[in-house]
Amino acid sequence: MNLKETDLPGIGKKFSMETRSGKNLNIMIRDDGRRELSHSDLDNPDEPISMVTLDDDEAKYVSAIIGGATYKPTALDNIEVALGDLIIEWYRLDSKYKAIGKTIGDLRIRQRSGATVIAVIEQNHSKHINPGPDLLFTSGALVVVLGERLHQQQIQQILLNGE
Repeated sequence: MNLKETDLPGIGKKFSMETRSGKNLNIMIRDDGRRELSHSDLDNPDEPISMVTLDDDEAKYVSAIIGGATYKPTALDNIEVALGDLIIEWYRLDSKYKAIGKTIGDLRIRQRSGATVIAVIEQNHSKHINPGPDLLFTSGALVVVLGERLHQQQIQQILLNGE
């Protein structure tokens, strides 16, 4: 997940985020209190697919909903209790990931990061649950990783750098 913050003098501030689903989410906070939310494809970030404008009160209400203040799924409560400090993250191996073409064993993921690859879902939807060291990372694969926050930061660098 990449977050970019841009000052817009005389207008406000813009936040852009690449989502794991392959979209670009833009949030512009205007100096007059309005918020503009839009999303676009990563390959054409300046062409919004959709846009909505919220006033200050609407934005606060929506942020409470998204943040879980008004409703928190029961499944998430159970996962947080069961996992404690452990986090499950998903990494979509797009072209910027140099781990493509290498195996879990080649990268020595568990030894170097402390994280565990618990599943890999290929672009063709074939699933590898609890994959072994011989599993080859392919372009477009979704890699599901279990570990603490520091482990997740380390594995992300291993996957990005391919070493």
